[in-house]
Amino acid sequence: MTATRIETTDILISGGGVAGLTAACAFGAAGFRVICVDPAPPVTEEAAAGSDLRTTAILHPSVPVLESAGLWPRLLPHAAPLQIMRIVDAGGVEAEPRVVRDFDAADLSDLPFGWNLPNWLLRREMLARIADLPNVDFRPGTATTGLLTRETEARVRLSDGGMVAARLLVAADGRDSFIRRALGIGVKTRRYGQKALAFAVTHPIPHQNVSTEIHRSGGPFTFVPLPDRNGKPCSAVVWMDDAAEVDRRMTMPTADFTAEMQARSCNLLGPLTLATRLTAWPIIAQTADRMVGERVALMAEAAHVMPPIGAQGLNMSLADLTALLRLAEDHRATLGNAAMLAAYHRARHLDVTTRVMGIDLLNRASQIHAQPLRDLRAGALDALYSIAPVRRTLMRAGIGVR
Repeated sequence: MTATRIETTDILISGGGVAGLTAACAFGAAGFRVICVDPAPPVTEEAAAGSDLRTTAILHPSVPVLESAGLWPRLLPHAAPLQIMRIVDAGGVEAEPRVVRDFDAADLSDLPFGWNLPNWLLRREMLARIADLPNVDFRPGTATTGLLTRETEARVRLSDGGMVAARLLVAADGRDSFIRRALGIGVKTRRYGQKALAFAVTHPIPHQNVSTEIHRSGGPFTFVPLPDRNGKPCSAVVWMDDAAEVDRRMTMPTADFTAEMQARSCNLLGPLTLATRLTAWPIIAQTADRMVGERVALMAEAAHVMPPIGAQGLNMSLADLTALLRLAEDHRATLGNAAMLAAYHRARHLDVTTRVMGIDLLNRASQIHAQPLRDLRAGALDALYSIAPVRRTLMRAGIGVR
């Protein structure tokens, strides 16, 4: 019997989603030898089957790690800036705005809050960057199927029969992470009975770089600016609601869906026209009990999942990557050892837990159906966000700056 040949590398990344590919670029640009594997080849065209039609708002504190990875110059030309975050309460008897509060990035700095990009395009540009990095080996169609850790390395068995010994294993393999389960790390999960619909629309009224979150019941309906499409203003939409309602809408005739969408949007951007197909996914909040194991660091949805409110998801993942990259550069000779990983857990776990709890509270408030409670929510929104120091504090906390 021929023994399995063991490859060696500095870092093995399990997971080739947006977070995993970003990590591959960042560690590769920093000079580490990187192997990145994912069981599914990435889809990099909007119209292709299986493309991820969600969008990601990259907040400006996340930009430095993208710059260091050599990604930001590729991404910025395709991005729409987010200058104002607008919160609208439309929870009255009639579906129309009754409280509107704006958060303007100009109150904090001369930068926008962030920039919005489609997820399928992020994957396309990240793969192009990886092609320029000779020390990064991306292997789509390959999964992690076994894990053995020891004090000096993590040994990972791959679905193609190969074995890789890595000084550091980065688990970026999603909310059902194989690596996390193999390590026996538990999670705390909250389920809401919600799903989210994601799609893009065109509209006659320009969005003016305003991201608008409309609250009524079931969850927020959010417009997020995108670059113009075929000469028309365009926005991404994330529409959260009770799962049964989302399932019903997924099967509706286009005309009926458009009528419901128009009503839920409060007609803020004029008549909406669907520009893409609909995609849906279940909403949960989840935190790993710890973010490290022997020779392993958890990041992104392997470590934390939350409802898509406040652009926290990928930006928390990039905060994970920022901390992990800094520690890796500081510990090149001892990459992946216990001291480095303990420092990573200390740097990230409390922030992750706090943010997931905060988004959980916001989501539960957005789900409210009872009219008296919706009235209470509107009053609290009006009172709280009218106080300038409180508004600025919330803005700073939302984007992750002090």
